[in-house]
Amino acid sequence: MAQLSDSIERFILSLMDQDLQIDLRRNELAQHFGCAPSQINYVLATRFSVDHGFLIESQRGGGGYVRIVRIKQRKDESLLNDLLERIGNSISREEGEGVITHLLSSGIVTEREAKLMKAAIGRNALALPVNTKDVLRAAVLREMLIQVFRNFEEAKADDHV
Repeated sequence: MAQLSDSIERFILSLMDQDLQIDLRRNELAQHFGCAPSQINYVLATRFSVDHGFLIESQRGGGGYVRIVRIKQRKDESLLNDLLERIGNSISREEGEGVITHLLSSGIVTEREAKLMKAAIGRNALALPVNTKDVLRAAVLREMLIQVFRNFEEAKADDHV
């Protein structure tokens, strides 16, 4: 199933290429890939969420569509505040990885840094009960984000010197 999800994601991203938004028909997309519309819903929910830098608007009914909107990058400080607010006091591993993937696609962290961050909040890194894991994961991720943004700002300042 991961291969199909990857293919659907790549297809949608290629349609978006330079556009900030696209409109798709879920049934047509499902027919194109020979899958159920629920598979399209799964890809939209997991790969095109706010954490990944997208908004999804859906219109059901006869002329229904799915609109995918790429969130424009705002000032770095604003993005940090938005991400910290999104993380809150508790975050699941999947949601945390989504935040990190968004940072990677935005060029704020390198692939190596993203892998390290994902390892730090991963399932095996936190040997605690689930509810406690999510709280600790949020605290670790918040601190990593603050440091990442400090490093990003320092690197930008060094480039201007």
